[in-house]
Formats: sequence, structure tokens, C-alpha cells
Amino acid sequence: MTATSYPLLEGTNLARVHLGSGPTPVRRLDGLDAAAPVWLKDDGAYSRFSGNKARKLEWLLGDARRRGKKAVITGGALGTNHGLATALFARELEMETVLVLVPQPLDTHVERQLNRMRESGAEIHRAGGSARGFALAARLMSGRVMRGRGLPYLILPGGSEPRGCVGYVEAGLELGEQVRAGQIPEPSHIVLALGSGGTLAGLLVGLRLAGLRSRPVGVLVNDLTRVSDGTVARLARRTARFLRRHGADIPGLAISAGDLDVETGFLGNGYGHSTPEAERAIELLRPQGVTLEPVYTAKAMAALLALNERGEFGGGPVLYWHTYRVPDL
Repeated sequence: MTATSYPLLEGTNLARVHLGSGPTPVRRLDGLDAAAPVWLKDDGAYSRFSGNKARKLEWLLGDARRRGKKAVITGGALGTNHGLATALFARELEMETVLVLVPQPLDTHVERQLNRMRESGAEIHRAGGSARGFALAARLMSGRVMRGRGLPYLILPGGSEPRGCVGYVEAGLELGEQVRAGQIPEPSHIVLALGSGGTLAGLLVGLRLAGLRSRPVGVLVNDLTRVSDGTVARLARRTARFLRRHGADIPGLAISAGDLDVETGFLGNGYGHSTPEAERAIELLRPQGVTLEPVYTAKAMAALLALNERGEFGGGPVLYWHTYRVPDL
């Protein structure tokens, strides 16, 4: 695969560093005994360090480098994929990473993630919750300035801000090209994990610009911060305005909460808590060569399987947008 570019994004004045390559592969998943055919877009293949995180960080770290920043600061839960990806990519760009982490249930997956973050060389701080995490980040930023180390570049958790969402605008355009090339039929629905909302918001804009009618379905996996169909739609509108402000020749997009579905019944006991349905999804997809993790992707697949069994996707096809990859360290 090679890095893909689109005229819409090439026309902007946004800085970027290429951290992965696309298009990421699509294929049909057989043997799921589903009402509607299920397809997979393996976005974990975008980069050797992560899936959806790399797409966002290309634009965020590109801006940090353009501004001459020597360090970035971001946060998430203890097992944050975003935090790990930020630390690994920033290290390659010779930037320091400061991570502010908030609690989530400890299990072997989280312990592995924490070890990877420590091995990345990131400076790690812990906070008691989301509000305390933002307050601690502010203190750390001001402390670095007072010590003459310069103001670090702030990246919101999950990279879920308009600049980061641009990565998934591009991903939506990429899927549009794959549909037009006959590599995959146009999906009736696209199912993906909904954490901080940036992936879904950017994808919503990209699908519109690509002319696809596919309906996005976000499976809520996060109860640490408020995320809903309304917050995702607002972030999508902000992303479209951000692109126009930076030179993209795109039409005004009337995006509302009614343009997507948010499934809230698969969260279980909360963020980071696995569910029996998620564990079954992990076992079911393993023979298909798909590695799911319990926090995000297994819950998204569990929701897809349950909704499909109930006939919620009609004749489909339904696309599962896979966002995870075990980091290649």
C-alpha cells in the first residue's frame, strides 16, 4: 500500500506527516450465519502502531511539527490506544510525550498497554477522573513553560477535534473509491466503536463527500465523557467548517443527529469492562484472522452480530469498520 491523497485535502493549507498508508483492505466475512452479509474494512492495517489513531495523528502531529513543538500532551484511560500511538509516533518524530491517564478496570490487556507506554518513554501521570485529568494537564503545561521547556502541543483525548477528524474524512473518501472500483458493494450500514467520537464524526463527513448513502452506527463503549448522536453530529459540522476555513472546496453539509445511530446497549458495566457478548465475538472472529480487543472492537462486533440477527440491517450488506491493531514494537 502507498499513501493515498485526495484533491479535496490537497487543496487545504493543513500540515501533515504520513504515519501510515492506504487504502486499507476490504473483504467479506464468511461463516457468521448472518441475516445480512458482513464485510470488513481492516483499518488496523493502516499503520504498524495503530488503526484509527494513526489517521488522526497524521494531521495533529503534522501541525505540532509545523509549529516547532518539542513535546505533546494528551490523555485517556489507563489502557489508552490513543495515548500509546501518540507516544510511539511522537518518539519517531523526536518529540516528547506527556500522558495523563484516568482509571479503568485493570486486566491483562490494560497491563500490556501500560507496559508499552512505559517502554515508549512517555512521561506518565495519573489523575482520579476526567475533570481532574484536564486540570492536571493544565498544571503540567504551565509547569513546563515556567521551567523554560516550552508549551507542549495539546491533543484532546482520542484526537477527537476537527483537525484530527480530517483523517477520517479521508477514510470516508477512500471507502467511496473502493465502492466505485467494485471492491465492495455500497454498505447499507457501517458499524464501528464509539469512544470519544472523532472517528465517527470524520467518517460521517467523508461519507457525505463521497456520495455514499451508508448509515453509520456507533456502538458506545465510553461512559467517562458524554458522547451522543448530537455531540458526534456537532463535531462533524465543526470538521466540515474547519476544512472550508483551511481551503477545502466543499459544500455546506446539513448534518444532524438523525444522520447516524448510536447503540448504547452493549457497554456493559462501563468503559473498560468486558462483556460476555464481547468475549464471544473475540472467539468468533479469531478464525477469520481478526483480532478484537475487549474495550472497543469486541463490543462493536458484538453489537453488529446482535443487530444483524434481529434483522436491523435489512438485506445489507453491513460493513464492520475495524479500528484495532496490536502495536508492532
